Amino acid sequence: MTEAQLRNVVEEVVKALDAKGFLKANRCECENGPKALKGEIKTSIGSAGKVFGNAASWGAAPAAPAKGQFSALPPKVAHDEDDEDAHVDAKIIQAVGADRISVCKPTKKGSDTARYVDHTLLKPNATQEEIGKLCEEAKTFCFASVCVNPSYVTLSAQLLRGSGVKVCTVVGFPLGSTTPTVKAIESRDAIANGADEIDMVINIGALKSGNDIVVYDDIKAVRDATRGKVLKVILETSLLSNEEKVRACVAAKKAGADFVKTSTGFGGGGATVEDIKLMRETVGPLMGVKASGGIRDAKIAADMIAAGATRLGTSASIAIVTDAKTEGKGY
Repeated sequence: MTEAQLRNVVEEVVKALDAKGFLKANRCECENGPKALKGEIKTSIGSAGKVFGNAASWGAAPAAPAKGQFSALPPKVAHDEDDEDAHVDAKIIQAVGADRISVCKPTKKGSDTARYVDHTLLKPNATQEEIGKLCEEAKTFCFASVCVNPSYVTLSAQLLRGSGVKVCTVVGFPLGSTTPTVKAIESRDAIANGADEIDMVINIGALKSGNDIVVYDDIKAVRDATRGKVLKVILETSLLSNEEKVRACVAAKKAGADFVKTSTGFGGGGATVEDIKLMRETVGPLMGVKASGGIRDAKIAADMIAAGATRLGTSASIAIVTDAKTEGKGY
């Protein structure tokens, strides 16, 4: 079954469940429904390639996004952690296709933005101690993932095992100039070492040369090597015209990627609200959009989410979720 056929099947199943009323209420109303799953619920692409986004606690109906605002994630619902009746309906989550549910319970209070964050450390001189600290912070605030260089995937996977926090890594990074074969091998190696998500850099030169088929083949090679895992495609938007950004998004969507992403953080520019809006308009409501590069405070993060971002790549994660001030540029 092709990726497109699989997505069609998933969409039909969701429509059927919705028609029968299974998706209308977010709280389980059955007396004998499963209880005691507390904390933030994250569903992800499973081993069978089931594609579903992140979800917060299902204790109340999500508020509709403001006009012109995209929101793939429902707002987090506050529960009394001591209330034994607070629960989510795991059957509903499984019914729509999740083959695994991870529960992450933050140990420090932060904003709901934590659910969007790939807590990032990609500098070439990052040490094991810094990676250990990164992973501990990710568990503390329940960030979506840590994003690390490939050599630290194994360590990160070990440190995050059972936490509900994913391991993300990069391939073809940061230039995107390696061949599709090399990127595919990098991806398979990263997955074998414990990576859950792959952020690949496109062949930027091919895109600017008008060789869209080369760009597509490059992404498709990595997509074929990462079935069952999340694939994000980095465009390096600061180097592209708007027309080139659109063409890159089209190629990524056609190749079956899960996200398009703005920047590596090493290309001389970062995410902008205008780019996020353009990318969201191009890929539509079902595909993820990751803003990365230059996201240093809570306001910028909120602006990116309002524009359509469903994931944020940043090294200023703690400052963002605690609304603290940051120093320096960072990722």
